[in-house]
Amino acid sequence: MKKIYALVALLPLLMTAVAFGQNKSLQAEISNELIHLRYLLPDKESGYYRSTRFDWSGVMSGLDFKGHRYFGVWNPAPYDPTLHDAITGLVEEFTPLGYAEAPAEGSFVKIGVGVLHKPKEDNYNRFKYYPIEDNGKWKVRQKSDQISFTQTLENKDYGYEYVKTERLIKGKPELEISHTLKNRGIKTIETSVYCHNFFVIDSTAIGPSYVVKFPFTIKAGEQKPGNVAYVKDNAVYFNRDLIKGETTGINGLTGFGNDVKDFDIRIENQKTGAGVRITGSHPISRMVFWTNPKTLCPEPYIDLKVEPGKEISWKLTYEFYTFDTPK
Repeated sequence: MKKIYALVALLPLLMTAVAFGQNKSLQAEISNELIHLRYLLPDKESGYYRSTRFDWSGVMSGLDFKGHRYFGVWNPAPYDPTLHDAITGLVEEFTPLGYAEAPAEGSFVKIGVGVLHKPKEDNYNRFKYYPIEDNGKWKVRQKSDQISFTQTLENKDYGYEYVKTERLIKGKPELEISHTLKNRGIKTIETSVYCHNFFVIDSTAIGPSYVVKFPFTIKAGEQKPGNVAYVKDNAVYFNRDLIKGETTGINGLTGFGNDVKDFDIRIENQKTGAGVRITGSHPISRMVFWTNPKTLCPEPYIDLKVEPGKEISWKLTYEFYTFDTPK
């Protein structure tokens, strides 16, 4: 019987291993005793994520805090490393550089990915895979409680050095993600970046179990009766659980001002009592909210402008917490 119980206890770990299917050399783990966080590392040959939508650094296979798990596989499509959404965790996306000015069959740049080939089309499509001409050079440095990713891209127009350091704060249930972007090209880098925040909290279905709170009164246009997701005052609620194949969201979520205090978002799972608070160092320039049946994603954007030879830094902080569930 002991062997059976041991096997049952191992099943969640075995399922995770199968889902991510990774060579151990491409994984890393950090901890501050309160939080245990696992990463899938960038690699052009064997990395879990090798598509062209998201920054390759900081892909997470799981985060555990006080018996709660915050990330996991959410995409229902069969796994393919070049699928634009074959990704998990706190992953970021930059708007492309030089796409409009590049000729057909030319190239453009996406920070965190590299130099991409531009086909014969007019508009950039983030959901499409673009052939990668140059991944740049990636370096990963790790300590027990932090990990740092550096991508260096040698490109005449939009060369850069991009550094992302993810650090668990000693004695606190906090993750700090610090970024630095140095412009090593001859053209000014003007882009926006957001974290997609693919939260999968305790595998709870997305629906009335969740509330997403903001520090401002939300303005989201007309709220029609029966909407799966709806806005009331400063929060987003759900009328029912989302069903398989269904997505919902709010593209024009406004109400925030040009003040960093408005970059303060809370996601709470009312069923399991697990929450997270997200704050940023820069004002929000745009806000999107998206969800499918497995993941819930507030997406706060910030704008970046870096002159040649200059650099810019910004930071995101995630504070994990628990609370008593409603009776």
